[in-house]
Parts: sequence; C-alpha cells; structure tokens
Amino acid sequence: MSGDLTIEVSCSAEGWAVALPDAETLLCRAADAAWKAAGSGVAELSVLLSDDAEVQVLNRDYRGKDKPTNVLSFPADDDGAPGRPRLLGDVVLALETIEREAIAQSKPLADHLSHLTVHGVLHLLGHDHEIETQATVMEALETEVLSSLGVADPYAAIDETVG
Repeated sequence: MSGDLTIEVSCSAEGWAVALPDAETLLCRAADAAWKAAGSGVAELSVLLSDDAEVQVLNRDYRGKDKPTNVLSFPADDDGAPGRPRLLGDVVLALETIEREAIAQSKPLADHLSHLTVHGVLHLLGHDHEIETQATVMEALETEVLSSLGVADPYAAIDETVG
C-alpha cells in the first residue's frame, strides 16, 4: 500500500525545541513510513507535540483516564470524498512521559518518538492491541516500519508502556 500523506505539525510545549530540536522532521518521517506501510491514497494527518499536563486533560476527557500518557490518537472517521484527501485524525504526543520512558528503557529519545508516532498513526488506520492477536499484528508492523527508519525493535525487550 502507498500514497501521499500531508502532515500538519503543531507544538504547544516549548520543551520539545530543547529536548529534541529535530522532533518535527523525525515524526514526519515516522508518520510517512507508517502511512506507506499501512495506508493508501491521499490523506492528511495532524500531530501535536504537547506536554503531560495537556495530554492528561485530553486523556481524562476522552478516555476517562485522569493521567498523562505517551501518545493519544483521535481518528477522524473520514474515508475521503472524491477529489479530496482522507482526513486521518490527530496524534498527540506528551514530552515528559516520552522522555521518562526513553530513559527508563535506555532508548534514544528520537527512536522512542518515532515509535510512538508510528504507533499513533497505526491506531488512526484501525490497528489496535487490545487482544493478543491484534497486538501481534500491530507490533510486527511497527517493528517493520521502524526498521525501515533504522530504529531498533522496540519490542525486543518487553514494553508495557505503549498506548
């Protein structure tokens, strides 16, 4: 599968510029790779580089979980109309949680950001990990996409922090 993906990146947390100055470039590469592996046609995606406080509010309001998390995905439920791109939805990434996890897992922050971006985009494309068979498929696809980006298998060591 393949196609063209337009990515709009916004940043509401100043810390991203210090922690990972090339975050936008990295996440765009990761999102595009996920789209090329699992999507098709022409689509648009919105990504927000955020912080724990904002993500906690979103997680509470939309998922009923009053705590920050690393990545949230909000599908647009849009299949696209003839002549216009499909709107995939929004991916929101929380800086402090991602930093803590990268340190705890001894992973480069850039690699962890790439992983969570791929993870979030795959959620927008209908992939999930709620049951073991779904998780196996999604994790294999994540690993394949990340390998194409030169990122090590995030599941080589058991990782209970994603999604």
